[in-house]
Amino acid sequence: MSAIIDVRDVSMCFRKENEKTDTLKEFFVKLVQRKLRYTEFRALNQVNFSIQKGEAVALIGVNGSGKSTMLKLIAGVMDPTRGDVDVNGTIAPLIELGAGFDVDLTARENIFLNGALLGHNRREMQKNFNNIVDFAELWDFLDAPIRSFSSGMIARLGFAIATEVKADILVVDEILSVGDFNFAQKCHRRMEKMLGEGTTLLFVSHNTDQVKELCPRAIWLDHGNVMLDGPSAEVCETYLKQKARA
Repeated sequence: MSAIIDVRDVSMCFRKENEKTDTLKEFFVKLVQRKLRYTEFRALNQVNFSIQKGEAVALIGVNGSGKSTMLKLIAGVMDPTRGDVDVNGTIAPLIELGAGFDVDLTARENIFLNGALLGHNRREMQKNFNNIVDFAELWDFLDAPIRSFSSGMIARLGFAIATEVKADILVVDEILSVGDFNFAQKCHRRMEKMLGEGTTLLFVSHNTDQVKELCPRAIWLDHGNVMLDGPSAEVCETYLKQKARA
């Protein structure tokens, strides 16, 4: 059976300019004179893993370990420097708070805008409109620009849109840590329902209890390298022990 997500020998490198250039002219002068100096930062280093349809898999690791970069590659936001990422299904990405929203538009307008960015037409979004607003609990703020929303309200709206119209793969990065406990539990129940219906989940969280609750399998990344890939209870225990010693 072919994997729904297949990551093969993936490396991702970023270049950071050593000296700040204050103007575009200065940048191009240095570029032409070959005086630009960069430091290469390797966010991922020859990462390999595959995920089968219906699996729930967590990526864990400290900040800067490469988790969010990996999610962005899988979501198609970026291309790897080396290697291949194959995704065989539709994706609902929740990888950055407010991504896909226009802060000057109202919540009502952003539902249709964000839905379009996820590949859903206006008819689909109209059909699911009431359910989205009900789940996000935002009826009283529907016609307010989302620049006035708290981070928790934006997270609620983003999650409601991404999960109301079913995708094959749900990619979630830390945003459930924003907002109140009751809404986080509501999100967990929805994700469990989606998993029961065959959706594949790729989940990033620093909360290992959440990881073990939602995901039977975890992949531990450290400085862009896969340290361990296996049952989430074992991977989380090893990770926490190493973290305590650091």
